[in-house]
Amino acid sequence: MTEVAKEVFGVAPAQGSVEKWTLSTESVRVELISLGCIITAIKTPDRHGHFADVVLGFDDLESYLSNPRYFGAVVGRVANRIAKGRFTIDGQEYKLAVNNGPNALHGGLRGFNKVVWTSEIVENGVKFSHCSPDGDEGYPGNLRVSVTYSLDKHTLSVHYSAHTDKTTPVNLTNHSYFNLGGQGKADIYDHEVAISAQAYLPVDDTMIPTGEVKSVENTPFDLRAPALIGSRLKELPGPGFDHNFCLWEPGQPHEERWCARVVHPESGRVLEVSSTQPGVQFYTSNFLDGTLRGKGGASYPKHSAFCLETQNWPDAVNQPRFPDVLLRPEEKYSHTTHFKFTVV
Repeated sequence: MTEVAKEVFGVAPAQGSVEKWTLSTESVRVELISLGCIITAIKTPDRHGHFADVVLGFDDLESYLSNPRYFGAVVGRVANRIAKGRFTIDGQEYKLAVNNGPNALHGGLRGFNKVVWTSEIVENGVKFSHCSPDGDEGYPGNLRVSVTYSLDKHTLSVHYSAHTDKTTPVNLTNHSYFNLGGQGKADIYDHEVAISAQAYLPVDDTMIPTGEVKSVENTPFDLRAPALIGSRLKELPGPGFDHNFCLWEPGQPHEERWCARVVHPESGRVLEVSSTQPGVQFYTSNFLDGTLRGKGGASYPKHSAFCLETQNWPDAVNQPRFPDVLLRPEEKYSHTTHFKFTVV
């Protein structure tokens, strides 16, 4: 049985009260706030039954209001990068704020992570809702969106739903940073990762996909068998992983499938992820630099966490060969991701 509790976390300027929700079972405790649908804590046991918080974040609302690295947040309307902050729909060009080098990232200057959502209790969890008005951050259409978190035993399910009155790109994900040794640990080099992808997307020097869908065979991106993150990072030419792994390609069925498994051998903690989305962005916190102070005063340096952001492929709105990212008025946007926490 899942216990669901609510309390006030704080007050966001010009937006009002921010609620904190806690979902608890015998094996997992998840804490969330209505600002940005942020997961503020996930507490799970190691093989000896000792609980630790395995996601990075902050202790106070003020830090989450700025949250420059999107800790735990739902990002949108479009997660990841859009090249040069521009796209065209039916001959009309739309321009977005450029907030990541020359590109748009994670919904803009005031994306969904900055918004206080309305919330309501549902079976085993909480449902957050938000209406993004036409022209919000440059995107067309009034978009009504909901994100539902539910906890069943040791599995956290996240269901995303949206509909619009004008064609618009939509690509939602959760941006939690995990360290299965416990948040505040120095690095993730001792974690083992496996991702069930046959291909990945190479990127240019601004992290925009080149358009090539490349086989992982004989590359450092071949994670079909478990690999030690620390060893694999040494094989990469850049600062770390920040790439889309292709779970299915255009024309393949949109069915839920297992996509990733991460093991922390020392504690025995295991995270398994499955999703209905066509891609997962594997990111090894390359841009953390130790300057942010997190929960309990912890420092978060480079490679101190990993993200598994289930989503559509980056810049899909500008890449005709990528899975369709446009939501039309007659359609419903819907996808689900499951995070399963166990021990070995």
